[in-house]
Amino acid sequence: MNMKKFLIHLSLILAFIFIYLLQSIFFTNFTIAGIKPNLFVILMLFIGLYTGRSMGIIYGIIYGVLIDLWIGKNIGITSVCLALVGIVGGIFDKNFSKDSRIIIIFIGALSTVLYETAVYILQIILFNINVEVLSFIKILLIETIYNILILVILYPLIRNSGYEIESEIKGDKILTRYF
Repeated sequence: MNMKKFLIHLSLILAFIFIYLLQSIFFTNFTIAGIKPNLFVILMLFIGLYTGRSMGIIYGIIYGVLIDLWIGKNIGITSVCLALVGIVGGIFDKNFSKDSRIIIIFIGALSTVLYETAVYILQIILFNINVEVLSFIKILLIETIYNILILVILYPLIRNSGYEIESEIKGDKILTRYF
């Protein structure tokens, strides 16, 4: 592994730690109806979109285990769901342009809905939690809107750093998939 790839992976790890601190310290004071955004979904979407499906799965599993360990949840659900978001990012990487802010916002909303729905369903299946559909829909809508707002603000940073990472990880063969 060359130095640039090492620095990219180190940056993704540091971004994860920074986002964890943001989620647990900063956004506890800035909630909408008691609901925080899920920045991990945005990070996993970013990784899937710009590094590919395989890296999205790997980072999703690793980050999910770390989140579950730090928060004290049952290990596994977050890993599976973040890996799903990484897969979605990898699928959209090959099929849609990342230059369109609207498409990125749509993918971000879809990823948030997919992540939260998968977590909810897995908790129902594995832990027999009570099904509260209206409460879930309220949380889902607010979190999705919150994530969309953050994506709108961060889109230029995501796009510019994403293309830099993509060119280093995937090489200069990026345009060949379109022709």
